[in-house]
Amino acid sequence: MKLADLRKLSIRKNLKIRFRLSNGLECVVTEQGIAQVPGLNRTADFNIEQELASAAQFILEPVGGDPKHSSPPRSIGREELTSLTAASTGGAAAGHEDED
Repeated sequence: MKLADLRKLSIRKNLKIRFRLSNGLECVVTEQGIAQVPGLNRTADFNIEQELASAAQFILEPVGGDPKHSSPPRSIGREELTSLTAASTGGAAAGHEDED
């Protein structure tokens, strides 16, 4: 699973995806697919792709929709997120094949 996979998933599912970095900060992949590290006010001395490779827990936070019926954020492990990214990518590829 790569950062590009998380970016695609966050855009397709309208999610914010959060995971902890080894330095204690948190990376947030926004619903626009942008990876951000809130609180980082200097040049990063780490590689987000490498940090993602070592992350074990992720928080999925639905964005938008009806505030009265919104889903709460949920914590998932690496295996479940990997299967979500694979399903999201596979579904998109299948959809493109039908259009040809």
